[in-house]
Amino acid sequence: MSNIPELFGEDVFNLKVMKQRLPKETFKALKKTIDNAEPLDLSVANVVANAMKDWAVEKGATHFTHWFQPMTGLTAEKHDSFISPTPDGGVIMELSGKELIKGEPDASSFPSGGLRATFEARGYTAWDPTSYAFIKDGSLCIPTAFCSYTGEALDKKTPLLRSMDAVSKSALKILDLFGVKANRVSSTVGPEQEYFLIEREDYAKRKDLIYTGRTLFGAPAPKGQELEDHYFGSVKMRVSAYMKDLDEELWKLGITAKTKHNEVAPAQHELAPIFSTTNIASDHNQLTMEAMRKTAKKHGFKCLLHEKPFAGVNGSGKHNNWSLSTDTGINLLDPGKTPAENAQFLLFLTAVIKAVNKYQDLLRLSVATAGNDHRLGANEAPPAIISIFLGDELTAILDAICNDVDYDNDGVADLQIGVDVLPSFPKDNTDRNRTSPFAFTGNRFEFRMPGSRLSVAGPNTVLNTIVAEVLDEFAEKLTGVDDFQGTLHELIKETIKENQNIIFNGDGYSDEWPKEAEKRGLLNLRSTPEAIPHFADPKNIEVFEKHGVYTETEIRSRVEILLEEYVKILNIEALTMIDMAKKDILPAVSSYVRKLSQTAKLAKECGADPAYEIDLVKKLTDLEKETYKNLQNLEDITVKASGIEDMKEAATFYHDEVLTAMGMLRAPADQLETLVGEKYWPYPTYGKMLFYV
Repeated sequence: MSNIPELFGEDVFNLKVMKQRLPKETFKALKKTIDNAEPLDLSVANVVANAMKDWAVEKGATHFTHWFQPMTGLTAEKHDSFISPTPDGGVIMELSGKELIKGEPDASSFPSGGLRATFEARGYTAWDPTSYAFIKDGSLCIPTAFCSYTGEALDKKTPLLRSMDAVSKSALKILDLFGVKANRVSSTVGPEQEYFLIEREDYAKRKDLIYTGRTLFGAPAPKGQELEDHYFGSVKMRVSAYMKDLDEELWKLGITAKTKHNEVAPAQHELAPIFSTTNIASDHNQLTMEAMRKTAKKHGFKCLLHEKPFAGVNGSGKHNNWSLSTDTGINLLDPGKTPAENAQFLLFLTAVIKAVNKYQDLLRLSVATAGNDHRLGANEAPPAIISIFLGDELTAILDAICNDVDYDNDGVADLQIGVDVLPSFPKDNTDRNRTSPFAFTGNRFEFRMPGSRLSVAGPNTVLNTIVAEVLDEFAEKLTGVDDFQGTLHELIKETIKENQNIIFNGDGYSDEWPKEAEKRGLLNLRSTPEAIPHFADPKNIEVFEKHGVYTETEIRSRVEILLEEYVKILNIEALTMIDMAKKDILPAVSSYVRKLSQTAKLAKECGADPAYEIDLVKKLTDLEKETYKNLQNLEDITVKASGIEDMKEAATFYHDEVLTAMGMLRAPADQLETLVGEKYWPYPTYGKMLFYV
């Protein structure tokens, strides 16, 4: 491997490169735009574009593309070459400031949720200078936002950037009350990424993995994850080589890949970066998933990013470590050493607690997908109920404040906020609760519900917005009061009292928790069709519109997009199951039964007792009959589902009826897999896919 500090960011047009290649005044103007979100003059953009083009060409790039994130959850690119014709019949390589700042891709086939008609194809991409341009596959990639001709956001980045502005403005109001100087507050994120690696040749033999990303049939292997021997175990040599190459690819792109290890399920692994500003973290996570897939191909692997590719073993999540930091380096969720710092910490902490409680539905729906429904609440991931884990010590401190009593921790007592010193609060003050969906882990909150394929832009857009709303409420109550310390104390105390129902440090996997959560008034939105419509609840429209993150039209379009996506995914899965059962599984069973029958007949003719063959044929034909019956049922229900036009009604029908019918078809088919001879079964089994050499 090359020298890592030299390798890191070598394919990124970052500040270091800008400083080297841009005139001093141009660099200062661009830096101002990056730091303060100020508009960039076209004359400055022209200079930046030319320098960016020269750098990219020197690194072998021939094209540029506005790299954006439409509502598909993936990234999109339209590549244009740098060439421009000259009068003498030749070409020159150029990139103008106008081309850098703005692009116009065809937008007709991207999801819009009724925002635009298909014949209205115009969409615009706008450069996001806070996220550095980079080289990928011979093209200069320019991170951009994506919007319609009439200005509505058609992507995931635009609302995220709006929410970042909102939480910055609101947090600065609070800091000003404490006399803390800062120009900007940024939400920061470190998304941990889980994934599976399987042999590429096995993947190519599974229609379900190819079409849907998960196995729709498959009996459990004799061994699963019950020995817990894979978690943090020694990494296989081939996988280690893959991880090494992946690290290099990510480091070249300026992505701070930090931690790698085996996860709980066999063939499952995790990669975690160092945190960065939320929009950059979102961009980097999209690049990470793409690099995982590409690098896997080089090593003969297929990288599976579905939330639940295999039944019976843990699925994959994406833990979203979220915090707030000033441009002066203060982490606002980091307990301080002085009374003022601790009062400030407690205020931001209680703001998050109240925001999560008030907007449980928004956080839940921000991670709602067809794939993630298989994972949440399955004793391998947090339940679908939103709650907050604080740990015993911090919970005890909040209880003491709430009840106006002393908290005794090694002799430190009296918790009058802003007057006496808060007890020393170490970052790692408590054990981590893996069953909690939203856990405080020392100086950040770990939102553990997002699925492995999900863009982190959505959940962080929600987090930023709801916290901004509560910070605004707090700022209004604290501004201009005569007794700031007393008002602050009462505000924190009352906020804790009113939101204690969301704090839960216990076992989220227990049977008792859903009952307890219901008593506390917490929502339990178990499925995507239950969760998504809440996006358009009046209080949610109000908070997004107030902070300029989404318009009501944009919200309603996303409800339509997300429900339609759910319906399409389940329809594809149902059709894939039908195809596999009809064309592969039932014919394979028939072939094996025929072979067994021939063997039984021959044995009988030879005077032998074919008891095994006869008994097995009976079992197989009974299961074959049940499979065929359930196949017909799934076909009928899928046809019925396709006729439902209302998206909410369709999504509910797919969840209640189609998904149930799919489970009924799978059950006997998986039993057949355990009985049919290995060479007759048409697909690689779980044992083969999960336990490769």
